[in-house]
Amino acid sequence: MAQALLRRLGGMAIVLALVVTVVFIIVRVTPGDPAAVMLGSDATPEDIAQLRTRMGLDAPLIMQYGQFVMGILQGDLGQSIFLNQPVTTALAARAEPTFFLTLFSILIAVTIALPVGILSAVKRGTIFDQIVVTLTMVAASVPSFWLGLMLIQIFAVGQGWFPASGYGGPGTPFLDRLHHLILPAVALGVVNSALITRFTRASMLDVLGDDYVRTARAKGAGEGRVILKHALKNAMIPIITVIGLSVAMLVAGAVVTETVFGLPGIGNLVVSAVLRRDYPVIQGALLVVAAIYVLINFIVDMLYILVDPRVRL
Repeated sequence: MAQALLRRLGGMAIVLALVVTVVFIIVRVTPGDPAAVMLGSDATPEDIAQLRTRMGLDAPLIMQYGQFVMGILQGDLGQSIFLNQPVTTALAARAEPTFFLTLFSILIAVTIALPVGILSAVKRGTIFDQIVVTLTMVAASVPSFWLGLMLIQIFAVGQGWFPASGYGGPGTPFLDRLHHLILPAVALGVVNSALITRFTRASMLDVLGDDYVRTARAKGAGEGRVILKHALKNAMIPIITVIGLSVAMLVAGAVVTETVFGLPGIGNLVVSAVLRRDYPVIQGALLVVAAIYVLINFIVDMLYILVDPRVRL
């Protein structure tokens, strides 16, 4: 077990090192000059050159890369060019909406997907199963931003039950801020539930015909016990995998949804940083998202062992 953990941690370090390099390169080859954007169209070439020097953008790329890596190792993601504050501070200030949006979305997705996927597998070939297969195909094809706009039109503008956008000010009660997240969480959760439902159904179908399931039924075990204790337990590894991938996709997919609903989260911050060529914020946000991906994969690997001790990493 200890060796498996060490191997995984070493793999995580290698992946993050590659991500650091790729992020640095991608940001630097993106067209646009942040100094020119900051100074506006009336700036002279001399003014732009002076600002680039102060920002360190005229240094050789290898020096910029070295400073970037050293800063990361010290927990410093740099200083935002436009916000005039550390990138870590900017990300921390925007983390709450993104965190709760992701949490609520995956809870909605799993709450829908697990029971529906299990029932669809148990009732294979019935009208219910056909309806589930059709709806999951439709849900997987619907963009989350379109569904979000429809929810705003129906439940925010039409019925007035939920806020159409925003997250509330600093003095807004916590429950009121969470109220703003219901529609975006439903939009993301419903779309992502389609993939989890399909994997749950397929995984359950693989195990429902196995010998140990038939043996359990032959011994007189109740159908609920057979499905939940015997079949579902052995079908969980693929389901855990797709849930982990869905959490990672939700973190990345929050960019569009936060923009649609005007949420001041990390996704919205990234969009603003890209438009303004705020290199440090873009780099910091991409690294945080990549680190979350890697961490989720690590957690999923550990869950494999808890669900099935026979698994060897």
